Amino acid sequence: MSEKITFKNNQLQVPANPIIPFIEGDGVGKEIWQSAQTIFDKAVEKAYGNKRKVDWKQVLAGGKAFDQTGSWMPDETMDAFKTYLIGIKGPLMTPVGGGIRSLNVALRQELDLFVCLRPVRWFKGVETPVKHPEKVNMTIFRENTEDIYAGIEWMEGTDEAKKLYKFLHEEMGVTKVRFPETSSFGIKPVSIEGSERLVRAAIEYAIAQKAPSITLVHKGNIMKFTEGGFKQWAYALAERDFSDKLFTMNQYEKLKKSEGSEAADKALQAAKDAQKIIVKDVITDAFLQNTLLKPEDYSVIATLNLNGDYISDQLAAMVGGIGIAPGANINYATGHAIFEATHGTAPDIAGKNQANPSSLLLSGAMLFDYLGWFEVGQLIIKAMESLFQKGKATVDLARFMPDGQTLTTSQFTEEMVAHL
Repeated sequence: MSEKITFKNNQLQVPANPIIPFIEGDGVGKEIWQSAQTIFDKAVEKAYGNKRKVDWKQVLAGGKAFDQTGSWMPDETMDAFKTYLIGIKGPLMTPVGGGIRSLNVALRQELDLFVCLRPVRWFKGVETPVKHPEKVNMTIFRENTEDIYAGIEWMEGTDEAKKLYKFLHEEMGVTKVRFPETSSFGIKPVSIEGSERLVRAAIEYAIAQKAPSITLVHKGNIMKFTEGGFKQWAYALAERDFSDKLFTMNQYEKLKKSEGSEAADKALQAAKDAQKIIVKDVITDAFLQNTLLKPEDYSVIATLNLNGDYISDQLAAMVGGIGIAPGANINYATGHAIFEATHGTAPDIAGKNQANPSSLLLSGAMLFDYLGWFEVGQLIIKAMESLFQKGKATVDLARFMPDGQTLTTSQFTEEMVAHL
C-alpha cells in the first residue's frame, strides 16, 4: 500500500511504497520525464525486487497547468508538495508579462527550500571545453530564498520607484543614484539566520563527506554589509559551533596579526594534520577565474543566491554542460525537497525525440540518496558512466564525442535500462 513520507525527529520516515509527486514540465519535459520514470522504476526494481516501489503522483504546473486550469501554479500542486514532502520536476516555462515571476522561485519561496544543492562532477567520455575536467568535483550550497531573488524591485517611472527614491534621498541621505528619474530599484536582503542555516548545511555535509575544505564565495569587498555580512556570519558560525571539526582562514589571519606568520602557519598545519576541514573565502570574480585555473583547490562551496546561479552554470559547462547537471532544493529543517532538471524547456527540440534526460536522471539519483535508497542512485550513475564511456549519448553530447553514437531519447532510455 502506498504511503506518505513523513519527517520525525529530524529524520525522514520513508515507507516501502512512498508517494512522490512529480511535475512533468514544459517543452521537452514530457519526453524526459517518461524516460526518467522508466529508468527510475527499473533501477528500484533492480535494487530491491518487489520489496520497494515508488507511487509517482502527477501534479500540474507551468503551461500544462495553465491550459487545463487557468493557473500556472494551482493550489493543489503546492499542497501536494507540502503534504508529501519530496517531489521532482522537469523544466518549467516562466509566464510572460505579469503573474508569477518564476515558477521555480515560487516553489522555493513557498516551501522555504533554503538550500539549492548542485553537485558538479565529470563523467568520463563527455567532451568539455577544459583540459582537465576530471579535476572538477564540487558541491555547491547556494542560498535559495534571499538576495536579489527575493524579488523586491520596482520598475523605473512607477510611483513606487519614485516613492522609494524620495525616501532614500530625503530620509537616508542617498546621493549616489546617477539617474534617479530613470532608475529601477531592487533590494537585496541578506540575513544572519538565512546565511547561518545555509552555511550550517554546507558544514554538516562537508563533515559527513570528509571534504577537505569549505569555500565561502562572496562579493563582500563591494557589498560590505550583505555579502560581507554573509562571510562574517559564516566564519562566526564555524568557529562557534564547529571548532572541533574546522579551522578557518579567519582564525589564521587573526593569529598572523597577533602572533606572526610562523605561529599562524603552525596552527594551519596542525589543523590539517588533525584532518580538520579548512574554511576559506574567495571573492566571486576571483573564484570564477580560479575554478578554471585550479579547480582541484575547491570541494564544498557555500554562497549567496545570485553568485550561486553564475557559479553552478559555469561549473556545469566545465564538465560538459547543464544537460548533465543535477539540482535539488531542500529545507533540512522540515524535510521538504524538490529535485529538478536544471536546464530549460528547449521548445525547439520538444517532441523530436532528441532531448537529453540526464539532468533529470541525476537529480533523481540525488532524490533516492535523500530517501536513503543509495543503491538506486548508484545503479543510475554507473549505467550513465558506462554509456558515456562507450560514446553513446543524445545528440547534444554525442556530437562532441570522438566516434560518438547519437541516440534518440527513446534509445538512450533503452540503453540505460539495459546497463542498470
